[in-house]
Amino acid sequence: MKSRRSRASTDRNLVAFEVGGVAYALDILRVREIVRPLPMVALPHLPPAVAGVVDHRGDVVPVVDLRVRFGAQATGRDKDVRWLIVTRGSRLLGIVVDRVLEVFGAASSATREAPDISTGQAQRGIKGACSHGGRLLFVLDVDMLTAVVDEITLPPEPPLLPRGGA
Repeated sequence: MKSRRSRASTDRNLVAFEVGGVAYALDILRVREIVRPLPMVALPHLPPAVAGVVDHRGDVVPVVDLRVRFGAQATGRDKDVRWLIVTRGSRLLGIVVDRVLEVFGAASSATREAPDISTGQAQRGIKGACSHGGRLLFVLDVDMLTAVVDEITLPPEPPLLPRGGA
C-alpha cells in the first residue's frame, strides 16, 4: 500500500525578499504591488530610513529603505532592487528591498516565534520565522516596520487656481 503525502495547508501567502543577504517575508495581503524603483523626491528633515516620497498612481507615497532601516549593506545587483508598495491603514508606503525572491504559501502554524533582537527604532518588526525552500525567513509586521513614517507630515496640496489667473 502506498503512503499518501498530505500537503500542508497554506492559509496565507507570503512575499519573500532579501535585504542585506537576509531573507524576509510579508503577508501578500498587505502588498499592493511590486514595482521597479520610481523617480523619488528627497525632502528635508525626514527620518534617515525614509528615502523620500514618490508620486505613485496619483498618491504621494513615502518610501522606507529597509537597508537603511536595518543598518544593512545593499547586496546583489541594482537591477534587482524592487519596491513593495504596501498598505498601512489607509496609507500606501513603498519599501525598498534588494530583491524579491518569490510568493509562496505557508501555514500559520509553520511560523515559529522569533526572539526580540532589538528595541526601539532599531527593532525590525519580526513577528516570527518560517522555513521555505531550505532557507530561514523572518516574517515581518508591516505596521511596526513602517512606523517610522508616523513622524512625517506631508505639506497639503496647494489649491488649484482658476484659469486666467487670480
